[in-house]
Amino acid sequence: MKLYQLYIAKYFLKNFIVILLGMTIMFVLINYLTYGSRINGAFNQKISYMFYSWEHSLSILYPLALVFGVITTKIQLVKSNTMGALYSFGYTNKRLLLPILIITTLIYVIFIFLQTTSFAYAKDDADSFIGNGGKVKAAEKLFLKYNNTYIYIDKLDQANKKIYGLSLFEVENNKIKYTMKSPVGIYNGSSWTLKDAVMKTNYYENEMLTKYSTAKYTNFNTLDGYKPIVIDSVGDNGGSMKLGDAYETYKLLANQNIDTTKIRASVYSKTILPMFIFGLIVLIFFKIPYLVRYENMTKIASIAIAASLLIWASFTGINFFGSNGVVLPEIASFVPIIILSIIGLKSYFSKEILV
Repeated sequence: MKLYQLYIAKYFLKNFIVILLGMTIMFVLINYLTYGSRINGAFNQKISYMFYSWEHSLSILYPLALVFGVITTKIQLVKSNTMGALYSFGYTNKRLLLPILIITTLIYVIFIFLQTTSFAYAKDDADSFIGNGGKVKAAEKLFLKYNNTYIYIDKLDQANKKIYGLSLFEVENNKIKYTMKSPVGIYNGSSWTLKDAVMKTNYYENEMLTKYSTAKYTNFNTLDGYKPIVIDSVGDNGGSMKLGDAYETYKLLANQNIDTTKIRASVYSKTILPMFIFGLIVLIFFKIPYLVRYENMTKIASIAIAASLLIWASFTGINFFGSNGVVLPEIASFVPIIILSIIGLKSYFSKEILV
């Protein structure tokens, strides 16, 4: 980068960090005031709750912090007449915006990478402290499908990779081929090993059940590919997941002909939705005037912030409709981003007139 670009980049990065910290700390304080009384554990557990809440807030608020950082940077540069001076040297909006776009892209990539780590489970980790005062991750009363087999699980202990109270039955030609029950199952790395399983196989003649046989298994392997996080996500309707786990879950559910709407919407909310920042940043940077003499900069900043909040809320709401199947997740996620990007590109490539 050239010297003037480094200057703008430093200015923007400082504003972004300050705004992000301010927004996320406020988010954590509001969360703590709302749920803090329901955390029954020791003081260190309350600190852990606040830390995980802060991590979760980062993933939600960083796009807004980037947009607000651009607004603040442009307004400050205009008020100090720095922007006018840069224009007088012949620097265009495109050249002045370049360092901001580079930093924005790097931050976006960093947060996408974080969604492939345990950072993606920050919300679940924070919620696990509410009510019981300990970091417990358990799901109850889960129902899922595996090929022609239907499985009911009374309880999933994801931390210890165990399932309790499993009931399994396979359907063939609209008939129950066999049923199986097991008090506990342990994940072995690729499938689940059911302990002390009891299988009852049904026999039919002329569409009528005539008899059944019983068999007992000390160990019985089933549910190949169903990781604990996959089972938990199916029961939680596509909740918090790392991107890698989400992809594996999508493949597994698609092969089972199970609806993948919530999984797809969850992935798009983490990867596609934040991309609204690029089109919006271009629009804001190009539309805010560079001379303070004839403009009310407070009014302009207020309008820019209000418009940013409105766009962010609208895109989030549309994505919510996609996760609930009102519209396809692809339409809810991609179409608004494409429209905003086209508007931003039109402004970016429009002819600039330097006064």
